Amino acid sequence: MPDLSTLALFAVACLMLTATPGPDMLLIASRSASQGRVSGWATLAGIQVGTYGHALAAAFGLSQLFLAVPFAYDLIRYAGAAYLLYLAWGAFRSRSMALAPTAGLNRHSIVQVFRQGLLTNLLNPKMALFILALFPQFLHPNKGSVALQIMLLATVLNLIGIFVNGAVIMMASRIGIALAGHNRLGRAPQFLLGTVFVSLAARRAFDGRR
Repeated sequence: MPDLSTLALFAVACLMLTATPGPDMLLIASRSASQGRVSGWATLAGIQVGTYGHALAAAFGLSQLFLAVPFAYDLIRYAGAAYLLYLAWGAFRSRSMALAPTAGLNRHSIVQVFRQGLLTNLLNPKMALFILALFPQFLHPNKGSVALQIMLLATVLNLIGIFVNGAVIMMASRIGIALAGHNRLGRAPQFLLGTVFVSLAARRAFDGRR
């Protein structure tokens, strides 16, 4: 297993990367503002389970497929963009006021939000390439199973994400509550969420491998 100094260095790198605003943080913030902190945490949980999925793929060499077969990368990328547009359509069509569901969110709605976060992450091939680019720098094949080391690094990344994105969830949900108190702005978070989905879809469809 990696020693403490290696894990500490990796944790610092993860903190710097996680604290930098990106698609995941934007999605979590907009979901928290539109549906409250419970939905924000469910979205984060889905994203983090997706991170473990990408880590497992990297451990078994499946992520190398994106480097060897460009078509596979593009296929996943466009599928992800189409799914985000589908989520945007649902957000724009929603007639519920912002945060109205949070007082009585049922198990199905939380599972649905979790699944959306999970699929959004799994259908992001850049996450797989990110793990392939960052993780090998902190792996030591002579110190135990590489697969276990990859999963340990993924756990460190997710723990850092809980603290950073947890602060985002709390702040964004308070903003959503404040907006919900104004009738004219009550649906603003829903439109924000839909706009975020559209922007993420466009970025994923046209950004390529940059």
